[in-house]
Amino acid sequence: QVQLVESGGGLVQPGDSLTLSCVLSGRSYDRMIMAWFRQADGQEREFVASIGWIGGGTIYADSVKGRFTIARDKASGTMYLQMSVLKPEDTAVYYCAASNSNSNLQSPSRYQYWGRGTQVTVSS
Repeated sequence: QVQLVESGGGLVQPGDSLTLSCVLSGRSYDRMIMAWFRQADGQEREFVASIGWIGGGTIYADSVKGRFTIARDKASGTMYLQMSVLKPEDTAVYYCAASNSNSNLQSPSRYQYWGRGTQVTVSS
């Protein structure tokens, strides 16, 4: 089992920046792929970004490319999502997730472990 706990959400204004954190614990997750997903009210859960825990390779959704950065600190077992130039359409519950798979990583079904989520609201 891998446990994931998100933090850092909040209410911000358009154009602001915010950094989310996800602390990992439990069984060894060295060979896993970690990701951020988000789910807005009434919408399906959508892929935001992923990172390989060992190699650090990243993938981003087109909607966040150039504005969001995913990173991990292997020493502390923490993953981050640095968000900048936030827009109202970024409002959602943000989840961190971990996968044993290495294909089709933009699909939520490929992830075996999930955090409970943290709310991000972008509003003036």
